[in-house]
Amino acid sequence: MTATLTAPSSATHAGTTERNVPLSHRVPRTLSKVAWYALCGLLALSMLLPLVWMVSIALKSNGDINQIPPTFFPKEFQLSNFVNGPAEIHFYRLLVNTLIVTVFSVFGAVASSMIVGYGISRIDFPGRNFWFALIAGSLFVPGIVGLIPLQHLYINVGLIDTWVPLILPAFFGSPVFIFLARQYYQSIPRYLDESALIDGAGHWTIFTRIMLPITKPVWITVAIMSSQLAWNDYLNPLVYLQSQSKFTLPLGMASFLSDTAGSEYNYYMATNVLFMLPPLLLFFLAQRYFMEGIGSLGTISK
Repeated sequence: MTATLTAPSSATHAGTTERNVPLSHRVPRTLSKVAWYALCGLLALSMLLPLVWMVSIALKSNGDINQIPPTFFPKEFQLSNFVNGPAEIHFYRLLVNTLIVTVFSVFGAVASSMIVGYGISRIDFPGRNFWFALIAGSLFVPGIVGLIPLQHLYINVGLIDTWVPLILPAFFGSPVFIFLARQYYQSIPRYLDESALIDGAGHWTIFTRIMLPITKPVWITVAIMSSQLAWNDYLNPLVYLQSQSKFTLPLGMASFLSDTAGSEYNYYMATNVLFMLPPLLLFFLAQRYFMEGIGSLGTISK
């Protein structure tokens, strides 16, 4: 008579293991998870509360805003605020100006960072480490240091009151973006471009046909970060632009309260909601690539 031995299923084994854990150990573990999720929920709520309050004000009338004590929810939803508010600052004209500056700035930032990052990480040339150290060291130099010299330069070449000073610096690269691109290139195996070089491909072919598709997460990350910087930039338009027809949205939003003497907060908040929607939607649509690009830091492949 033979006995048939059957291996216990993984689910049964896991259940048995869980039951074998003493209750005195399981309860603290469960409580720690509950405490952790509660803490994360409170932190998320603290970040979302100002946004929800802004939307609430955007939907209120002036009477509801000035009510004491204040109410969280509007008594009557004033959707007309999203029409009247933007009209105060010619929102859609400023939106077109901001989109033009942002699109060209993003293109320049992505192109310059990816090309320079490729050269420093994949091409062996004398002084490569020196140039990388110089770029990395420039991270510690505040951008405000070069504001006055750059302003004099643009005045001398006649580019004040144009969008060129807002766009041109992106084509010369950013140390942060170059560093990020270089770190991502370091995580790609060397045999890919070495095989292409053996087959007769040049560096430009390798960069455009092999590296760009592989490095999609990092250049999307650079695009998101550079678009946020260009979209929210207030200082540079304030320094270089003089004509209101060329203003960007940050300048228009800054002049909103001064023009209305702070009496139309509902219009201001409604316009603010429209102002923050494009970068917010861009981040949510591409957040997977953003996290993947940031996660590549420190990864090196031989």
